[in-house]
Formats: sequence, C-alpha cells, structure tokens
Amino acid sequence: MTMRKRLSPADSQRMALDAALQILIENGPQAVTLKAVAAKVGRTHSNLLHHFGSADGLQKALAGHLASGVCATIGRAVQARRAGQGSAREIVDLVFDAFGKQGAGALANWMAVTGDRDALDPIFEAIHLLLDQIGPAGEDWQRVREVTMTLVLQALGEAMIGNLLADSLDLPHGHARDVATRQLVAMLPRGEAAGGEEESVAG
Repeated sequence: MTMRKRLSPADSQRMALDAALQILIENGPQAVTLKAVAAKVGRTHSNLLHHFGSADGLQKALAGHLASGVCATIGRAVQARRAGQGSAREIVDLVFDAFGKQGAGALANWMAVTGDRDALDPIFEAIHLLLDQIGPAGEDWQRVREVTMTLVLQALGEAMIGNLLADSLDLPHGHARDVATRQLVAMLPRGEAAGGEEESVAG
C-alpha cells in the first residue's frame, strides 16, 4: 500500500533506514536493496535513489544509522557504570547484541567481503565519536582505545562464528561474553566490589 503522507527529507530518510535495518536483521545484508526498502516503506525506487544515490549509498547510510544508535546506547551505559548505576556486563551485552542481534556484524562482514570497505567508515567514525564523548575520566586514554578495539573485535567474531567455535571447543554458547566482561573489568576497573562483577561472570 502506497503511503501518501508527505514527509520531510530527513523523516523520509529515517523511515527508509529503519526499514532497511529491519530487513537487515530479518534477512541479512544481501537483502538490503533499494527495491526491497522502497516496497517496505511504500515509496518508489526513484524516491530512494534521490535520497541515497545508489544501493551502495543506502548501505553506507545504514551503517552510519546503525552505528550512531548503537554508540549512543553504549555511551549511556558507560556513563551509568561510571556513576555506579551499571555494570561491565551490561556494556558487553550491548556491544555483542549490536553486532549480533542488531546486524552490525553481518553488515560489516558483507561490506568487507564485497570490497566496499569505504562503507565501513561511518562505523569507525561513530566509534571515534563515542570515545571522544565518554573520554578518559580517570582512565588511561591508550587503554580506553585498546579496550574498545578488543571489545569490538570480540563482538564481531562472536557474531560471525561464535556458536560454531564454542561448539568446537566444547564451551557454552555466550561464553565469549563472560570472557569479554572479565577483560573489561580487569582493564578498566570502576571500583566494583571484590567478588562482584567478576563472580557474576565466572560461570
């Protein structure tokens, strides 16, 4: 059914990107096409071409849309942890869910495999912005960057082959999250009580 409501260019783009994200999660990155998104939002193919220029432009915009939302959520979780209102495990779960359930890992892998590496720039830019926003509040800046790189790589690997690797090593699914949490606590301690977060992920 064609939608007749006139939207601003920004709202129209946002609606298209939300639809593209839903397609990504449900059907994978190869299904994110201008035709599929146009059909989902009741717009024409030419309308999406006007906004994004090409299928590559759509995927790059989707990467930025996804990364911005994910990093904003992670940033709030980091600040909450600093204020004693959140945990390292919550941060780990947010990052792993972003690359797994929310499709960032599949999108990043698809773009890398197809050679469209420039389309990954919005993800890197969002990560850099996140680091600037949360900044070192008593932490070593180099350590913050190292932790960020480690956590993103762990989440990306988990999204790609996590369960298969766990099965081959006779480890429970999701064990990588436990390992990542212990590493985060060890590398960027926030004064957790002894036996607190460490004990909660030891199993």
